[in-house]
Amino acid sequence: MLDPQVKKVLSRQTDSGTDSTETVTVAEARRVFSESRNNFKEIVKTVSSVKNLSIDSPYGKIPIRIYTPEGDGPFPVLVFFHGGGFVLGDLNATDNICKYFANGAECIVVSVDYRLAPEHRFPAAVDDAYFATQWVEKNAYTFKGDPLRIAVGGESAGGNLAAVVSLLARTNKTPALQFQLLIYPCVQFGMETQSMIDCGEKYNLTVSEMKWFGDHYFSDNIQMTNKLASPLLAENLEGLPPALVVTAEFDPLRDEGEQYADRLASFGVRVRKKCYPGMVHSFFNYSGEVDQSKIALDETVKELRNIFYSRLIES
Repeated sequence: MLDPQVKKVLSRQTDSGTDSTETVTVAEARRVFSESRNNFKEIVKTVSSVKNLSIDSPYGKIPIRIYTPEGDGPFPVLVFFHGGGFVLGDLNATDNICKYFANGAECIVVSVDYRLAPEHRFPAAVDDAYFATQWVEKNAYTFKGDPLRIAVGGESAGGNLAAVVSLLARTNKTPALQFQLLIYPCVQFGMETQSMIDCGEKYNLTVSEMKWFGDHYFSDNIQMTNKLASPLLAENLEGLPPALVVTAEFDPLRDEGEQYADRLASFGVRVRKKCYPGMVHSFFNYSGEVDQSKIALDETVKELRNIFYSRLIES
């Protein structure tokens, strides 16, 4: 059953009268996406500082935002990628989530504003995400970060990027990642799972929207089967960092996220999967009015703290 608190959030979104993403221009979709995030009721945690930077890459400048918790450090670092189907979103989309993680897990969060499609199609977002993660390892000490304790994470499309960066880091043997946090990730395009059939036209992420995102992100259908686009299709997942895969009961992406967690486990990767009942895609953004959202954030924070600080306790 759909959580009654989530039902109220979805009703409010419906009452706003905005058109479906796939029926408007990219510019209009981005505006609506940004405004919808401003309307979410979220718990706002405090951090010591929030700093916007721009890093130089072979692809141009990549904006990042660094969230630093209270204390002297060095702190572990979570490199985080926002959602939005590779077409929408920016650093503001997950601002409060990043603050929540930085505050609760006592880690620095580096949020990455990767290039968006259709102006920059696949693999532009992947290139930016991986470069930014490498930059974090090389420059961690300049912002109180610990280069030996780096994790990647993201929600939805950002979860895809976190999974892909983990694959690239394993292949290239750098950076040495400690963890991957995959929040309702998109890990395979064009997959007809049961959750897509059951949930694909009912809630705040639809199959039609996902097709619209894919049409803008990819230049052709062949790119969808690339493991850097659909990590679920990677032949070998051995040697990847431990993972937490979060899914939502009424999310079309639920099944593929759970299948990715199962495949990771089959290759010997330490993984925990957690499906939150009654929840929908993007529910991490509802912490101010949905109890399960706050519970999920707190449980994720606990997982991050355990990963980041267990070695220090053991030593």
